[in-house]
Amino acid sequence: MAKTETEFGKVGKRGTFVIPAGLRRRYRLEEGSLVAVESREEGILLRPAMALPVEIYSPERRAELLLANAVDEADRAWAEEQVRALGLDPAKFAPKARKRR
Repeated sequence: MAKTETEFGKVGKRGTFVIPAGLRRRYRLEEGSLVAVESREEGILLRPAMALPVEIYSPERRAELLLANAVDEADRAWAEEQVRALGLDPAKFAPKARKRR
Protein backbone atom coordinates (compact mmCIF):
# COMPACT_ATOMS: atom_id res chain seq x y z
CA MET A 1 0.00 0.00 0.00
CA ALA A 2 1.27 3.46 -0.87
CA LYS A 3 2.49 5.74 1.87
CA THR A 4 -0.04 8.47 2.61
CA GLU A 5 0.77 12.01 3.62
CA THR A 6 -1.56 14.34 5.42
CA GLU A 7 -1.57 17.94 4.33
CA PHE A 8 -4.23 20.53 4.92
CA GLY A 9 -6.01 22.84 2.52
CA LYS A 10 -8.56 25.51 3.13
CA VAL A 11 -12.10 26.01 1.85
CA GLY A 12 -12.73 29.57 0.76
CA LYS A 13 -15.64 31.61 -0.52
CA ARG A 14 -18.06 29.79 -2.83
CA GLY A 15 -16.50 26.42 -1.89
CA THR A 16 -13.12 26.97 -3.52
CA PHE A 17 -10.48 24.65 -2.12
CA VAL A 18 -6.78 25.42 -2.01
CA ILE A 19 -4.62 22.33 -2.59
CA PRO A 20 -1.21 22.65 -0.91
CA ALA A 21 1.61 23.58 -3.30
CA GLY A 22 3.56 20.36 -2.70
CA LEU A 23 0.61 18.22 -3.75
CA ARG A 24 -0.09 20.44 -6.77
CA ARG A 25 3.50 19.95 -7.93
CA ARG A 26 3.46 16.21 -7.19
CA TYR A 27 0.28 15.64 -9.23
CA ARG A 28 1.09 18.30 -11.85
CA LEU A 29 -2.01 20.35 -11.09
CA GLU A 30 -1.96 23.80 -12.58
CA GLU A 31 -4.56 26.52 -12.88
CA GLY A 32 -7.35 25.11 -15.02
CA SER A 33 -6.43 21.44 -14.41
CA LEU A 34 -9.40 19.10 -14.38
CA VAL A 35 -10.05 17.28 -11.10
CA ALA A 36 -12.54 14.47 -10.49
CA VAL A 37 -14.46 14.88 -7.23
CA GLU A 38 -16.04 11.74 -5.79
CA SER A 39 -18.27 11.32 -2.79
CA ARG A 40 -17.09 8.37 -0.71
CA GLU A 41 -18.35 6.87 2.53
CA GLU A 42 -15.21 8.08 4.29
CA GLY A 43 -15.23 11.55 2.73
CA ILE A 44 -14.43 13.35 -0.52
CA LEU A 45 -11.85 12.00 -2.96
CA LEU A 46 -10.09 14.40 -5.35
CA ARG A 47 -8.23 12.87 -8.30
CA PRO A 48 -6.44 14.43 -11.26
CA ALA A 49 -8.50 13.82 -14.40
CA MET A 50 -8.27 14.44 -18.10
CA ALA A 51 -10.79 15.09 -20.83
CA LEU A 52 -10.25 13.84 -24.34
CA PRO A 53 -11.91 15.35 -27.39
CA VAL A 54 -14.67 13.28 -28.95
CA GLU A 55 -15.06 13.14 -32.69
CA ILE A 56 -18.66 13.38 -33.86
CA TYR A 57 -18.88 11.45 -37.12
CA SER A 58 -20.86 12.86 -40.01
CA PRO A 59 -23.02 10.37 -41.93
CA GLU A 60 -20.43 10.45 -44.72
CA ARG A 61 -17.59 9.60 -42.34
CA ARG A 62 -19.67 6.78 -40.81
CA ALA A 63 -20.25 5.42 -44.32
CA GLU A 64 -16.51 5.54 -45.08
CA LEU A 65 -15.67 3.69 -41.88
CA LEU A 66 -18.37 1.06 -42.31
CA LEU A 67 -17.30 0.25 -45.88
CA ALA A 68 -13.55 0.47 -45.28
CA ASN A 69 -13.71 -2.02 -42.41
CA ALA A 70 -15.75 -4.73 -44.14
CA VAL A 71 -13.76 -7.98 -43.92
CA ASP A 72 -15.64 -10.19 -46.42
CA GLU A 73 -18.50 -10.09 -48.92
CA ALA A 74 -21.20 -10.71 -46.29
CA ASP A 75 -19.77 -7.95 -44.10
CA ARG A 76 -19.57 -5.64 -47.14
CA ALA A 77 -23.24 -6.32 -47.96
CA TRP A 78 -24.20 -5.51 -44.35
CA ALA A 79 -22.12 -2.30 -44.45
CA GLU A 80 -23.75 -1.23 -47.71
CA GLU A 81 -27.18 -1.79 -46.14
CA GLN A 82 -26.20 0.39 -43.19
CA VAL A 83 -24.94 3.12 -45.53
CA ARG A 84 -28.21 3.06 -47.46
CA ALA A 85 -30.05 3.40 -44.12
CA LEU A 86 -28.07 6.62 -43.63
CA GLY A 87 -29.60 7.86 -46.90
CA LEU A 88 -26.31 7.58 -48.79
CA ASP A 89 -25.21 5.69 -51.89
CA PRO A 90 -22.48 3.11 -51.08
CA ALA A 91 -21.10 3.45 -54.63
CA LYS A 92 -19.95 6.99 -53.79
CA PHE A 93 -17.64 5.56 -51.14
CA ALA A 94 -15.71 3.10 -53.28
CA PRO A 95 -12.41 2.09 -51.71
CA LYS A 96 -9.42 3.98 -53.03
CA ALA A 97 -6.95 1.96 -55.04
CA ARG A 98 -3.82 1.07 -53.11
CA LYS A 99 -0.45 1.95 -54.54
CA ARG A 100 1.74 -1.03 -55.34
CA ARG A 101 5.36 -0.93 -54.31
